[in-house]
Amino acid sequence: MNEESSETAADGTDSASEKTGLSWGDKDFTTKVATVGVIVVGAAIIEAGLIPGMVIGVAAALAPKYAPKLTERLQPMFRSAVRGAYKMGRKAKEAAAEAKEQVHDIVAEVHAEDGTPPGPAPESPNTPRA
Repeated sequence: MNEESSETAADGTDSASEKTGLSWGDKDFTTKVATVGVIVVGAAIIEAGLIPGMVIGVAAALAPKYAPKLTERLQPMFRSAVRGAYKMGRKAKEAAAEAKEQVHDIVAEVHAEDGTPPGPAPESPNTPRA
């Protein structure tokens, strides 16, 4: 074992930590990341099909901690998306009504030019009669 790693400074801090610049929380996080990395690499070597399940499991474990913060941040974006979709739907409905009106106007003009009264389309010869 390296003697530097076991030395403790007068204020109770680890001298090796001071040299590397890592605090206890950083070491803990680094250890967790390294552990997860080793597990993912091991799963990829053994069976790559396990990785999606592991990702879902990690997400499920982290969800209770981060979901409230995430929903607070996403709520304004969600509201604006719903408003935009609603406005787009209204505009599409108006555009469809305008197009329908223009088609009816063109059909009426054609009937006026031909001198035929506007009415239902004539039956095609292939249409069975009741």
